[in-house]
Order: sequence, then structure tokens, then C-alpha cells
Amino acid sequence: MKKIILSVILLIIGVTTQAQKVYIVDSEWNADVKVFVVDYEYQADLLVFKEPYDFRAKGNVGIWNFVNNEYRADKKIYFVDNEYQADLKIYFVSYSFRVKWRNVSKKHLMY
Repeated sequence: MKKIILSVILLIIGVTTQAQKVYIVDSEWNADVKVFVVDYEYQADLLVFKEPYDFRAKGNVGIWNFVNNEYRADKKIYFVDNEYQADLKIYFVSYSFRVKWRNVSKKHLMY
């Protein structure tokens, strides 16, 4: 009985957790979105969690899986050095349940 309950819980977590496959490009002009990592959560447009498993990569909720090949990515991003250069400001969180769009008007950038 405990195994069945545990299996159901893991299944629910796996289905509800959605990520996006992201590839880091070397140049600004090749990126879909220019991203800046801020120091504090309140400064961010999006709170991001790094998902280690690519099979969970779907959706636009702030759970990102970094891929090694450009052709596998949903979005190509470039990390800029200054906040004013960025299309999107992000803050990395430690847990997937903390992801959140803080500035919903920028959500279209990751579709």
C-alpha cells in the first residue's frame, strides 16, 4: 500500500513539474532572449529553478533544463553583463516550488 501511495505522489510531482529546455549561446545576436541574473529575488522578472532532468522539459513556468546542443533547446539565451541590456531579469531559486513569474508582462519572451 505504501508503495502505491508513493508511486502516485511521484507521478503527480512528475506530471505537474514542467521545465523548458534552454541553451546558452556565445553571442547576443544569436539569442532569442538576453538574460541578466540579479542579486535579489525582488529584482527579478522570473524566479528560475535549474531542472537536472530533460524529460521534464515543457512549459513556461520558470523551471529550466540547460541542454548541451542548440537543436534540443526550446529557447536560446545569452547572459549579459549589465541589467539594462537584458530582456529578462532572473533569479535562481533552490526549489522548484518557488518558481514564479513576478513580471507577467515578460512571459511572452519565453514562449
